[in-house]
Amino acid sequence: MPDYRQIATAFPPKRPTLKGNDVMKSKSHKLPFPSYLQDSVTQIAKELIGAKLCSFKDGNLTTGIIVETEAYEGITDKASHAYNNRRTTRTEIMFQKGGVAYVYLCYGMHHLFNVVTNMEGIPHAVLVRAIIPTDGTETMKIRTGKQKMDFKATNGPGKLTKALDIHISDTGESLTGNKIWIEKPTVQVNQNDIIAGPRIGVDYAEEDALLPYRFCLSNYHILSSSGN
Repeated sequence: MPDYRQIATAFPPKRPTLKGNDVMKSKSHKLPFPSYLQDSVTQIAKELIGAKLCSFKDGNLTTGIIVETEAYEGITDKASHAYNNRRTTRTEIMFQKGGVAYVYLCYGMHHLFNVVTNMEGIPHAVLVRAIIPTDGTETMKIRTGKQKMDFKATNGPGKLTKALDIHISDTGESLTGNKIWIEKPTVQVNQNDIIAGPRIGVDYAEEDALLPYRFCLSNYHILSSSGN
């Protein structure tokens, strides 16, 4: 059973700030667009475990290995913002074709990053809940005000967006573009090491609150908490 220190060793950080050829090399490993169009949002949520979430802002590349996700199954899922075909200014992005970012504000302060999936008109999304910091850790320290950039600094959906400088203004960004993207895993994650359980903070969803749509590596070190 792996812990986050073993995972971090498998995905060693490069240099604090990456530019030029390093960034272009990173972008060459992006997940292909069809990866986001699968029918099963839970399958995508599981497949994102071990992938690398990347942002390139103000000339700085910052990245982290995804270790926790949650799936939201659209119009039939009472925990989804798009439940019962709810279409608002905020949720309209969820109805677009998969492969774009959906970032919303939680508690008026936390910017939460989601991956829109499936075909146009099917509002599925995956919330990224936790990452292990890899590239650009010095930049992340400045953004977060942390003296040490380790898993504790990015083990929540609001924490990781602060470290990667992802904001609500990034909603609609293509995940095959040059601002925010996801790279293929470079180390294979054993599916037996991924555990499923109920999502966090969705008690309002009645019976759907119990759906096992939260996925993370099977170690207590890599569990995020609500409210961050």
